[in-house]
Amino acid sequence: MNQLIQTLSKPNPNSSILVPPRKLSRRALAIVGPTLPLLLSPLSPFPSLAQSNGDDAITASPQLNQVVTDFCKDPPISPKQAFLDVSIDGEPAGRIVIGLYGDTVPLGSSRFAGLVSGATGISYRRKEFIKIVPNYVQHAGVRSYGIDVELAQRTGSELSASNSLVTEWDETSKRCPGTKNVSGSVGIVVLDPNKPPPKPKLVARQGRLEIDQEEVGLAPNGTEFTIALKDAPELDASTLVVGKVLDGMDVVKKIALVKTVKENTSSPYFRVAKLIGDKRAVVAERGFNRPYSKVVVTNSGLID
Repeated sequence: MNQLIQTLSKPNPNSSILVPPRKLSRRALAIVGPTLPLLLSPLSPFPSLAQSNGDDAITASPQLNQVVTDFCKDPPISPKQAFLDVSIDGEPAGRIVIGLYGDTVPLGSSRFAGLVSGATGISYRRKEFIKIVPNYVQHAGVRSYGIDVELAQRTGSELSASNSLVTEWDETSKRCPGTKNVSGSVGIVVLDPNKPPPKPKLVARQGRLEIDQEEVGLAPNGTEFTIALKDAPELDASTLVVGKVLDGMDVVKKIALVKTVKENTSSPYFRVAKLIGDKRAVVAERGFNRPYSKVVVTNSGLID
């Protein structure tokens, strides 16, 4: 048995593929056969036998891995840039210029560009920032009801986060591991990770009881957007990154300095109200981190 192992573990100096130097008899194969999986496994005491061409193929392309990493960290920017003019309590705060990742996230970038320019019949103009936290600021987007819906319908636009946007978010997450919402990145909210699953509901149809799925709460409509002040991995579960700030981070920092409603989730009264499903707790939670001042996008559009 020892002679067989020594024979198998001896490499051929003229080949990168390990092969036995001589033909084994049927009797020898019958003896050593049951031990071959152990000898060829990564835990084998004979590491030279555990190597294969497949392993070589995986480790032989570090250049390709580097290209993918660079592509995720610094995606190409489209020629057209977006801009947002911002005011705080009616006073101009400055302009934010955003480069869009049209090649890597075409659906998300196109949606953001359409809302910035007003090509969809609606835009970010005269809409407010509603959330300011240490890692990012968040804009309210457009409403899924009222005049915004009527204007969108006139141009045939859809005011909901379509499955294609969620699919693009999913593909980006798989292609680029790690934090996507890095400092200066701009993303649209396409998912709500805290949204509860649908509840089963009995419905009578044609004299028969059937079970339907009733949606609980509203899903994002794909128009809210965030701008990261610093790396914000907590946004990766809900936000599709569509670009980055090229100019105007000082304006974003001005927004971050605006005083906000203090978060009070640690209060025992709030915890009990949330636990029993009191709607007042839901309303209060929506107001947390909301700015006291009016932070508004006064104008927006595209720059060639």
